[in-house]
Formats: sequence, C-alpha cells, structure tokens
Amino acid sequence: MSPRRGEADHELLLQAVREAGACALKRFQKEQKVWRKSKYHPVCEADIETNAVLRDRLMAARPGYGWLSEESEDSAERLERRRIWVVDPIDGTNSYLKGLPEFAVSVALVEDGGALLGAVFNPARDELFDAVKGGGACLNGAPIAVSGEADLAQAQILASRSEHREAGWPERFRAANVHAMSSIAYKLALVADGRFDAAASAWPKADWDISAGCLLVAEAGGTITSIAGKELTFNRERPLHATCLASNGRLHQALIAELGEWAEK
Repeated sequence: MSPRRGEADHELLLQAVREAGACALKRFQKEQKVWRKSKYHPVCEADIETNAVLRDRLMAARPGYGWLSEESEDSAERLERRRIWVVDPIDGTNSYLKGLPEFAVSVALVEDGGALLGAVFNPARDELFDAVKGGGACLNGAPIAVSGEADLAQAQILASRSEHREAGWPERFRAANVHAMSSIAYKLALVADGRFDAAASAWPKADWDISAGCLLVAEAGGTITSIAGKELTFNRERPLHATCLASNGRLHQALIAELGEWAEK
C-alpha cells in the first residue's frame, strides 16, 4: 500500500468508526428490537443500523476492497480480494443492551492475512483507539503503550463475563486480579493502553472480534497469539480462531504455560 493511499484509508477508517459510533449511541440505553443468534449472542436494531453505516461509508469509498462483518452474510468473494474491511459494528452487544459502557465499534483493514489498520471506538466513553502497522497505536490521537508488569501474580487480567463464570478464571489466577468485561475488542484496546496486563479467551473468536484489537496490542508493544502461542491469521475461508491471548509481552510465556489446557489441538 502506498503511503498516500495508506493515509487516506486511515482517515476514512477513523471517520467511518466515529459515524458508526454516533449511530450506536443513539439507541444506547433505549428500548429496541432484540433477537438471538445463539445463547450468548444477541442482535439488536443498532447492530444492523451501525453495520449499514460502516458498509455504506467504507465500501462506497473503496469498492475494490472485500468485506467481512459479523452482521453481513459472508461471501467467498472476499477471499479473492487482497484487502478487506473486517467489521464488528457493535462488539459487546450484551453490555450495550444492559446499558454498560463496555462496547465498541471494531474495524480493521486486512491485507494478506494481517491487519494494516485498526480502530476500536467506544462512543459511550469517547475513546477512539487506532493503530497503523509499523506506526504505533493511539488513544484519541495520543500514543499508547502496554504495561510493564512482569509478575503474573500481580497481573490484571481481563476475561469475558461468561468465561469468568464458566471457565474458572478467578480460580486460575488471583480472583481480585481477574476483571469481567464483554467486548473482546475493547479488552484488547485496554491491554494496548496499559490499563490491564492481559486479556484471554478460551472460547472461539471470529476475525471481526479481534483483528483490529490485535493490531492495537502489537503496535503498542504487546504480544497477541492463540493460547497455544500460534500466530493469528485473518481472512481465511473459515474466519474463526479457537482461542486468543493478548498480553504486554513480558507475561506471555507464563500465561501460555498457565492456560495450556485450553490450547487448541
């Protein structure tokens, strides 16, 4: 990607996620239609509306790019495109519907299996995290970096509420150091910002859940892999990852050792 095109794509991305965040915020803490894709995955009117804002904005400007979104029907056509937009219009819909400010619009531009650009926007807190491959990560335009914690016993770890209840995170680590939050995209952003030392999921995550957050963590100086320590590659035929683990890098091997039983076979 040329520097000029990269800058234009970056600006387009930031504008699009801000517009999408404003759309999501209009229905936040208000009644709306809700249905369920699965036990843990509700969908609401705001998901669909926010997805439409992002698709209209991004694909109109870059019709030659591919598209992969949680709220759009998948198409094999994306596999023929070198660059694709990977989108979660509202990551953390459960929190969003409960009126908790722990959700985010998450968008990445992926090329050849890796993210070139990423943005995670929590409009309820006006926190726009973004990253450019090779160019660092920022929060509202100011550079951010992962924490310096190197002692696993002191590490502050983020996990989803469902995993917190059912996968025993508080028993695995010091209970007071494990914090429950729904949105994996926002969790990854908070690790990138150094507010927490690690985030992990032993349950499957899709490209749209983690692609933008992966770039944030990496560009902020951290490490993100599967729990088995494998690299995460995006825009595959099946855009799903068995597990993911993000950390400040200093804790990564200790976390892999501790969470080994969850490593994918």
